[in-house]
Amino acid sequence: MQPISGTTQLLGLIGDPVGHSLSPAMHNAALAALGEDYCYVPFPVAPDQLATAVAGLAALGVQGFNVTIPHKQAILPFLLQVDPRAAAVGAVNTVYRLPGGGWAGTNTDIDGFLQPLLGLNLQGIPALILGCGGAARAVIQGCVELGIQPLRVVGRSPDKLAALQHTWPQLQPVAWADLDPYLAQTQLVINTTPIGMKPGSTPQAREALSPLSWEQLRLLPAGAIVYDLIYVPNPTLLLRMAADLGHTPITGLEMLIQQGAKALSLWLGGKPVPVEVMRQAAQQQLAQLSQDSSPKPPHRE
Repeated sequence: MQPISGTTQLLGLIGDPVGHSLSPAMHNAALAALGEDYCYVPFPVAPDQLATAVAGLAALGVQGFNVTIPHKQAILPFLLQVDPRAAAVGAVNTVYRLPGGGWAGTNTDIDGFLQPLLGLNLQGIPALILGCGGAARAVIQGCVELGIQPLRVVGRSPDKLAALQHTWPQLQPVAWADLDPYLAQTQLVINTTPIGMKPGSTPQAREALSPLSWEQLRLLPAGAIVYDLIYVPNPTLLLRMAADLGHTPITGLEMLIQQGAKALSLWLGGKPVPVEVMRQAAQQQLAQLSQDSSPKPPHRE
């Protein structure tokens, strides 16, 4: 890290919890490599303290901050501007200061999700998104931008599936019980659920979970892409099984790194940031977390 002085400017992360986030390690490593006089700090903010926290960040002169669960949607009323992509998603994960004062929001999760897929010809291929919660919304927007179709979303809540289809009418909702027949038609599977990251008494217990079974993964066409937004454990059981069957696995760690790089560049006025430095710092921090015997699990940002 750069030495902290009276001129050091603050960036940060708000959420509940934030104690296991990889973002401080990767952002501070990048800021040090750039020689920027900034420090990135995690701020634990309980849901009932969000309004007070946002006002406090402004009063302290914080230049920008990331937003993680449970505040990605709750932050919207505190923003003067929200860009169209974030508005479509209905969630913000990156907040920055406006020149005239006040906060603006965007969603770099979309960019982070897309980055590992760029360069692949995915237009018109069938995809299946597992889960219909908040994480699924950024993934859906990214898939729509890539021209992926048909686009099916699997969920247990008819109300949530209906809300997603209201925003993106081209979506095809699928109940979990009806999932299997669609797998043979799917060339891209994206897990947005927390299954595979469920708390357990040991790391082994947390890893022994997957949203799809071995038998279900075998139904996919040869060489299908399996993308898991979870990055702890890395790789997840889902990705290990997919790789064993010859499918192409993509870990959520790269999404985390790329969304962070996009956010940091935004805060620094569009300056290029050292993505490889961020990747190495995140991987080192993740390795340390993997050795932690605490039962409290890291969260997905």
